[in-house]
Amino acid sequence: MDHQHTDRKQAEQQLAEAKETIRNKLALLPDQSGCYLMKNSEGAIIYVGKAKVLKNRVRSYFNGSHNGKTQRLVSEIRDFEFIVTSSNMEALILECNLIKQYHPRYNVLLKDDKTFPYIKITNEKHPKLEVTRRIIKDKGKYFGPYPNAYAAQQTKKLLDRLYPLRKCKTLPDKVCLYYHLGQCIAPCEFDVQQTEYDRMIQEISRFLNGGQDVVKNELQRKMEEAAEKLEFERAKELRDQLIAIDAVMEKQKITMSDALDRDIFGFAVDKGWMCVQILYMRQGKLIERHGTTFPYYGEVYDDFMTFVTQYYSDNPALPKQILLPLPPEQQHEEVQGEAAEETAASRADDVIASLHSWLKVKVLMPQRGRKSEIVTMAADNAKVMLDEKFRLIERDEERSVKASESLAGWLGLEEVHRIEAFDNSNIQGTNPVSAMVVFTDGKPDRKEYRKYKVKTVQGPDDYETMREVIRRRYERVLKEELAAPDLIVVDGGKGQISAALDVLENELGLYIPVCGLVKDAKHKTAQLMTGDPAEIVPLPRDSQEFYLLQRIQDEVHRFAITFHREQRGKSMVESKLDSIPGIGEKRRKLLLKHFGSIKKIKEASVEDFRPLSIGDKLASQIIAALSEEESS
Repeated sequence: MDHQHTDRKQAEQQLAEAKETIRNKLALLPDQSGCYLMKNSEGAIIYVGKAKVLKNRVRSYFNGSHNGKTQRLVSEIRDFEFIVTSSNMEALILECNLIKQYHPRYNVLLKDDKTFPYIKITNEKHPKLEVTRRIIKDKGKYFGPYPNAYAAQQTKKLLDRLYPLRKCKTLPDKVCLYYHLGQCIAPCEFDVQQTEYDRMIQEISRFLNGGQDVVKNELQRKMEEAAEKLEFERAKELRDQLIAIDAVMEKQKITMSDALDRDIFGFAVDKGWMCVQILYMRQGKLIERHGTTFPYYGEVYDDFMTFVTQYYSDNPALPKQILLPLPPEQQHEEVQGEAAEETAASRADDVIASLHSWLKVKVLMPQRGRKSEIVTMAADNAKVMLDEKFRLIERDEERSVKASESLAGWLGLEEVHRIEAFDNSNIQGTNPVSAMVVFTDGKPDRKEYRKYKVKTVQGPDDYETMREVIRRRYERVLKEELAAPDLIVVDGGKGQISAALDVLENELGLYIPVCGLVKDAKHKTAQLMTGDPAEIVPLPRDSQEFYLLQRIQDEVHRFAITFHREQRGKSMVESKLDSIPGIGEKRRKLLLKHFGSIKKIKEASVEDFRPLSIGDKLASQIIAALSEEESS
């Protein structure tokens, strides 16, 4: 026990030192653009961000409240560094390079982990076509990216029919079936002139760069020529090739008259998640789309731009034009006045200039006309995809009923009708809280949720917090004869399970099964543990039972974080008023009840305080103190 007490004291001291270090560094941040690197207790870089004004952006992480996912990032920060740049463009490029160098965990989550397929013409004596997801400097010609492997394979299949490059990885001793089908020039048996290869590569390149019409016209000419010579088999073969081109390109519905290659971006956000949708327009025709969803941790538009930057860093095949949505402050009608409009326009100009200078590609943020409509279409598609994500979660709730029944079998229990799950939130050592959610027959029972302010534990001691909350919950269950759960779920492994079982069995005489959910390095549910000593339950990661446990863990974490944010916000409000001489608890409550918020108090005039029997002198001190704290 003494050992645990020593460890707790050391943890509290380290946390206090980290907070003091951060506080001192925040005071030194400059009013310049640059990048910042957030570090955890081990000194590892866990997040890299960019900012137009470093002082404002970095401070925002440590002031005010955030969504649950950003709270998780902030809870791990113990130090930070920053690098000043001379422009936003430099900050954008530096951020991209730092992410590539350090692979920070939270940036990896922000980024789409999909590698896109390309069609490659190999740089060999006898070149061939390949579909690949790896781009290397081997002097090969790469075309793409394609939104999915199917699109790339279908296009390659068509080109294999049109152009008889070799198909074999190594040249065989004699001609193969492809030669007899007219789909291989057979360099294994015949000498092939370099000029013939150059001609085919040129035509394939033209086709892949959007020149399908030129290829179709040439095939049409050859088909008519073969028909005139009564070579009907050859004419039929050419006709089939024309049909194949039309089949591959038939999805190209939306067109623009200028026939340019474009990538069009749109995004939507909800519940701490972002969806980015990319529409691919080639030769003025919309051919495919790709969407991806990921949690975001900073400002919405900044993280969207980080995604775009990383996307082109990993996908070097560039279009002629990139269309982006305007920054949010320039999209909405409520932006009023010349100063506001100039600020929004300036931000848009910064983004365009940064990307254009780095990629050497024309970047546009259209505000009206056909281009603007297509950007809106990309954003609409993103919103639909995000809505589908959350609708699927709701649909899976129904499957959770059966998962709840079969989970009992995995744990050796007769039934698991009611599950109570706990999670602790102790971010930066302040306002420690815990929360409990209840799932009945696999569905959340929100009226049964409970919140707990931790009373007896100081500092980040997860085991002691677990003991206190389990004790308080099940003492009440016994006292008020409430329904006991069939299973208790705690956030953690052996230590948390042991702490909960010790209180239940040795203090309260209750014998309720307890299991723990252990997270992996990416903060995703990785393992189920149960028993004392705790052992891993070999539950398949792709099973509905495992998905039910993930949902329970996500829900209790969300509930705990929301409660913690509320308490931290209240604490900040109270501390602002408590620091003013002459304001005690009674007057603080009176002020907040009368004005409604700190902001309203600060904006009030001296006369507004008189109905509360507060004199002009004290009223002036209150207004001055609140204004001074905001500007500091």
